[in-house]
Amino acid sequence: MHCVIGGAYAGKRDAVRARYDALAWHSAYAGAELEDWKKRALPGTTLVLEGWEQWLATALADDGDDDRLRQRFTETLDALVSTERERDLRVVLILLEMGRGIVPIAAIDRRLRDLAGWLAQDASERAERVSYVWHGLMKDLR
Repeated sequence: MHCVIGGAYAGKRDAVRARYDALAWHSAYAGAELEDWKKRALPGTTLVLEGWEQWLATALADDGDDDRLRQRFTETLDALVSTERERDLRVVLILLEMGRGIVPIAAIDRRLRDLAGWLAQDASERAERVSYVWHGLMKDLR
């Protein structure tokens, strides 16, 4: 799994497109539900999942327990890692870096920022490759 992290409009998508072939996009921005990713996980493809902050925001509206939400998302990450091995495909996660140290005023926004940060940590822990993108430049961190 490759975790690509960066700020809004930093060039993450273009960086992924430039490095991988046979892309199968699963995007919250296009209305995809997170749980439907398995339908796009075909052998020989690169499954790209983006819009995690939107999936998190939807989950936050339905559940007030951050620990349970974090567990739910880590289970999804674990399933992605397992599927990558089982189906001979590559998984790329595009994650939005949120906050940059600024604490939002609204409690729901703080929860979203916190969960997005935990998701990035959990994804990075499971990924064999982690990259940061800024101004269209990708730097491998691991």
